[in-house]
Amino acid sequence: MASMSKPRETMPSESAQGYLLTVRSMTMLGGTAMTASLGRRMGVSVQAASEMVGRLAADGFLEVDAERSLRLTPAGRVVADTIFRRHSLLEWLLTRVVGLGWAESDEEAARLQGALSPRVETAIAELMGHPPTCPHGNPIDADAARTRPSGIPLSEAEAGGLITILRITEEAEEDAELLVYLEQQGLVPGTHATVAEVSTSRDSVVLDGPRGRTTMGLRPAALIRVLPGEADPGLIHRVPARVESLKARI
Repeated sequence: MASMSKPRETMPSESAQGYLLTVRSMTMLGGTAMTASLGRRMGVSVQAASEMVGRLAADGFLEVDAERSLRLTPAGRVVADTIFRRHSLLEWLLTRVVGLGWAESDEEAARLQGALSPRVETAIAELMGHPPTCPHGNPIDADAARTRPSGIPLSEAEAGGLITILRITEEAEEDAELLVYLEQQGLVPGTHATVAEVSTSRDSVVLDGPRGRTTMGLRPAALIRVLPGEADPGLIHRVPARVESLKARI
């Protein structure tokens, strides 16, 4: 008897995936997504965003409530979570094996995520030691999100205190210049730093980090989550030694 092949997994278009991921990001920490704000985040006109929202709603991926707020349906949540997980695993591969920087790996992962098969996704997860987060510290799926601390915005940290970088939020990940800056300064998940100053009048946070003193605005600082003091090292994923050896051979 001939065996029946498993139906091929179907996913929305690459453009639609980007919208679903952005809605996921905007609502992840209790925020609100509206068509206009979604368009701004996507860098498109309100009309273009409205047309895509209409298609995603018709396809059962988005809901628009009475206040015009956007919400992922259960089907939309599954797609957004799946793509985010694949994006995160590709970022681990691209940074730890290929050797790309954060901003470059984010861009390349966005190109590849829609074409990644479940089989390859599983293989990358195994190679990377089943990371619970992306390289920037964001929970890779709903299970990880439920078991990890949320942290506080760096902009709300107490001056003079020691902090541990926990995560660079998904909204911050969309700012390539910020990603480059943080990576250059060594302000990555697991890094300890001292908050030298938090000033609303100067609109800045000053840190003494692993590569010296650094200053950033309150807005980007609000997109970085930290834990007071020295956090549990187990919260920060370490890829297996064999992965680091692979990078050394390239």
